[in-house]
Amino acid sequence: MYVKTAAAAAVAAGALYYYLKRSRTLTEEFEGDARGRVPVVTPGKISHMINEWVAVTKQPFISFEYFPPRTPEGVDKLHKTIAEMGKQKPLFVDFTWGAGGATSELTLDLSTKSQAQHGVIVNMHLTCTNQEREKCDFGLAGAKEGGIKNIVALRGDPPKGQEKWEATEGGFNCALDLVKYIRAGYGDFFSIQVAGYPEGHPDRITPVKDLGRPMTASEKARVVDVDGVEHVCSDEEMTKELAYLKEKIDAGGDVIITQLFYDFDVFVTFVEQCRKIGIHAPILPGIMPLNAHGGFMRMTGFCKTRIPPGMKAKVEELKGDDKKAAFIEYGLDYITELCKKLVDSGLVPGLHFYSLNQSERTFQLLKKLGYFRAC
Repeated sequence: MYVKTAAAAAVAAGALYYYLKRSRTLTEEFEGDARGRVPVVTPGKISHMINEWVAVTKQPFISFEYFPPRTPEGVDKLHKTIAEMGKQKPLFVDFTWGAGGATSELTLDLSTKSQAQHGVIVNMHLTCTNQEREKCDFGLAGAKEGGIKNIVALRGDPPKGQEKWEATEGGFNCALDLVKYIRAGYGDFFSIQVAGYPEGHPDRITPVKDLGRPMTASEKARVVDVDGVEHVCSDEEMTKELAYLKEKIDAGGDVIITQLFYDFDVFVTFVEQCRKIGIHAPILPGIMPLNAHGGFMRMTGFCKTRIPPGMKAKVEELKGDDKKAAFIEYGLDYITELCKKLVDSGLVPGLHFYSLNQSERTFQLLKKLGYFRAC
């Protein structure tokens, strides 16, 4: 549990000052890194750091995401992982708030300690799930006290065992409410990140048969297979989704981080649609490595993520314990190529990796991309 003390605040502030002082150089060349010389930006708000980065280079930065472990042993292990992955100099690292707000105090503790101990800039998630305003205030005040200047404002998933999301009495109805609340209470102290969904939010993705008409070409391009049944975010619902995303940005959102995706063309269309309606915020692609067939299918099913036909066929071919190594190798090759396409497109300033609290797969991807920093 996070305890607010003057000593803790002093440690956090001191660590941030040291990190800032240590980082005041224009560029740095990472040994073995294909990006060559890249900027070392002033640590602080992600929106400012991205602006500094893109003003100097077209090469991508990297960032990592973690989730709060369930046990003290898991927390200790995660701190070791963060220390190791921090050597790759990510622009920032995320900590999720946990389904149903169940890990809120641990998230805050991990966030403040990691920024102070590991010299990483933290982007702390905050959700509306089971979140009355008092708990939100606790998280925001604790983040500010600990020197954290970055918040991801999310609605969140339903609590475990609850099928549909419901607002908590005295809480927030959606991420837009949370963005407005943060800006009203803290002004521009925080850089606020919000979520984007290339295929549409899962709640807007429904069975194709419910359309009552044939799919349009744009709908066919983002159709999703969920347990053998075709689902899609209709054009009408996608228009609403994009309009809502613009509301979040207009209300104070600074940066968009996307849900995981595996279809490059769907992402390109999503970015084009965002820019067309006046969303100019940086869009960071959420990159989820492939670890095991079962986990991949569960995650993409839960998120209603489109798996392109060619990828789907190969994934099915490689299911089974006897093909696990081949599945992992295919996943590394596929994600590497996806990342290369994203970088070459010029649409993204960086790559955001969902690490699943492990360094191995992310490091393998960085090595294949030529971005791994030899330490």
